[in-house]
Amino acid sequence: MTNPVLLDPATAPVPAYGRASLSDLFPAVAGGLGVPNVPATGLVLPPADRVCVLLVDGLGWEQLRAHPAEAPFLTSLLPSSLAGTGQPFTAGFPATTATSLASVGTGLPPGEHGLAGYTVRIPGERRLMNQLRWQPHVSPRSWQPHPTVFQAADRAGVATYQVSSPKFEYTPLTEVALSGGSFLGRLPGEERMDLAAERLGSADRTLVYTYYSEVDGMGHRYGVDSDAWRGQLMMVDRLAQRLAEQLPPRSVLYVTADHGMVDIAARDRVDFDEDPELRAGVALLGGEGRARHVYTLPGAEADVLAVWRARLGARMWVAGRDEAIAAGWFGPRVEDRVYERIGDVVAAAHGDIAVIATRREPGESAMIGLHGSLAPAEQLVPLLEVRR
Repeated sequence: MTNPVLLDPATAPVPAYGRASLSDLFPAVAGGLGVPNVPATGLVLPPADRVCVLLVDGLGWEQLRAHPAEAPFLTSLLPSSLAGTGQPFTAGFPATTATSLASVGTGLPPGEHGLAGYTVRIPGERRLMNQLRWQPHVSPRSWQPHPTVFQAADRAGVATYQVSSPKFEYTPLTEVALSGGSFLGRLPGEERMDLAAERLGSADRTLVYTYYSEVDGMGHRYGVDSDAWRGQLMMVDRLAQRLAEQLPPRSVLYVTADHGMVDIAARDRVDFDEDPELRAGVALLGGEGRARHVYTLPGAEADVLAVWRARLGARMWVAGRDEAIAAGWFGPRVEDRVYERIGDVVAAAHGDIAVIATRREPGESAMIGLHGSLAPAEQLVPLLEVRR
């Protein structure tokens, strides 16, 4: 029996930071609006006086391309259509909501804004922080001190709005990632689209961000091969068209997402809580099933890396912290305050595999659709454009 070929972490597909990642979108938009003091980017977008960004949670590039019947409007914006100018973007690593929303709002890669995973270790403590739910609570501005692009746009005189579900208005994640200008809460998706279009035409220069989360929820619960997921894709297609048809003059709509998703069968799940070999030397298991931060006991880093690489390295890119940073997984630089939030060992899924933890993470372990990794199905997101 031959030994499996182990994946080299240095050859993992690194997100296109600086030219075609989520952290580049709003700096490019702000540049077109004449906003100063935003992060530099190599992405150039045609300028417009009024810009709206619709972010659909969980709608990956590959999933959209695979379902043209359910999303005829969004499909018409893909480059394969006569009028489409859409392109794939990379989410950033890990490809997960908290990380991606911080990249969108700050215009910075994860190594700089610091929301480097679903759950990460609080430096100096033996505790994990869930950065989506913000548990346990830490000071938002000490955890993520950089200003948002929305704040820069508001200071530059651009009428700036976030139109989203009312439940997100006062969350710490909104504070550190999306604050600036005015938050307008609306529950029904149709009301969000109508209000976004109305606010877009309210001034000579406007920036509007709006968000739809239900595609992600159906994917987690039922999988991206389910009727429930397809139904939500049909819904978001109608909402995007509704918004596009109301665009005022001199405006552009961008439709994007925070990550894609894959369905992982039970046979392809490795349960950390039932695997003493993987648990040996591990103090904390962070991240999520497709993108793990592994925090080791003192002195156990090399042994844990060796075991995880031997056991999982044919199906996951398994790297030491410094290897992952040097390979650029978290961006071109990692700030000192972020360094210890990254696992001593970082494991990103390549094939059909997830490292779950049925006792530590019962809810997450029961999900059918998962995301987080560097694999294209999770990493690639659409950037679709409608101009008026």
